[in-house]
Amino acid sequence: MNQSSRPYRYYDLVMALFVTVLLISNLLSSAKIIDLKMSLGPIPLAFDAGTLVFPISYIFGDVLTEVYGYRRSRRVIWAGFGANALMGFFVWFAGILPGEAEWAEYAGQEAYDAILGGVSGLIVASLVAYFLGEFSNSYVLAKMKVWSNGRYLWTRTIGSTLVGQAVDTTTFMLIATVLGVFPPEILVSLIVTNYILKVGFEAALTPLTYRVVNTLKAVENEDYFDRYTDFNPFKLSV
Repeated sequence: MNQSSRPYRYYDLVMALFVTVLLISNLLSSAKIIDLKMSLGPIPLAFDAGTLVFPISYIFGDVLTEVYGYRRSRRVIWAGFGANALMGFFVWFAGILPGEAEWAEYAGQEAYDAILGGVSGLIVASLVAYFLGEFSNSYVLAKMKVWSNGRYLWTRTIGSTLVGQAVDTTTFMLIATVLGVFPPEILVSLIVTNYILKVGFEAALTPLTYRVVNTLKAVENEDYFDRYTDFNPFKLSV
């Protein structure tokens, strides 16, 4: 059976979890910057709260590409892109509508703008960074799988994350800072800390990634190799 018409038991579930994690991370990124009072030399290890969950999306991305292949992973990446854009629009739209009088007394527009007002600018940064980072991650993993003939899964999950997160984190922080979401004084700190935490998180969860990948391969009877794949990121077809 052709892969495009094959039914899978858990593909939709992995897609839903991927998109959910992505949306949560963007809301948290706008809401709070965390400072654990630690430093790497002169660089304080401060990070946006979205870093707590965003690395999970890269694990899902690795699982999708490793099991189902780049083309199905590409479809999920675009689903996440659309959901992110939709959330950004409605957070912005709700923000410009007039607030009810009692709500304005106990919460108010300033509170909304302080917590959620940065989401729209953050979504712009996130969409660009997400597009570049996720496709870089998926492409590198798919190519490494073919080169290694499917061996040494840990090398491609970590290797693809090193590339994808470097692209994603740097792009996201630069654009978000230019748009006023984050203060420029902590730009370097945010880039360094986020990159270290995200890559470290991925590496630490490698045993879990192995278990999920191996389970899905067995259950779905699929272990896709992208030997003849068109890696054009703008295609939606499987």
